[in-house]
Amino acid sequence: MSWFIEALKKYAVFSGRSRRKEYWNFALFVGIVYVVLMVLALATKTAALFALVGIFYLGILIPSLAVGVRRLHDTGRSGWWLLFGIVPIAGPITLLVFAVSDSQPGPNQYGPNPKEAAPAYAG
Repeated sequence: MSWFIEALKKYAVFSGRSRRKEYWNFALFVGIVYVVLMVLALATKTAALFALVGIFYLGILIPSLAVGVRRLHDTGRSGWWLLFGIVPIAGPITLLVFAVSDSQPGPNQYGPNPKEAAPAYAG
């Protein structure tokens, strides 16, 4: 959860780089919260819970875009590649390959490698 909080602290920061760990832990936490909210909303058929799902989605939209752009920066690609996700089939698959790719070693045009700069996380 600390990686989720770390991504939220950088709410609208579209510069710099994000490690795979930060990106995937953020995506996992968002996915779990979304699934739990949807299951509750569908089980109770309560309009308030469906509204809560929409509010959660809108609230997490900018941090999701920001961490996606920073992840692309970490692989040495421009954040504009995120728009390629709207291309049916090929776009999401390409972005998935980029997201699972290892960091570009050393500093690149987007900043220092966060994997090399960050101390070992023991928690």
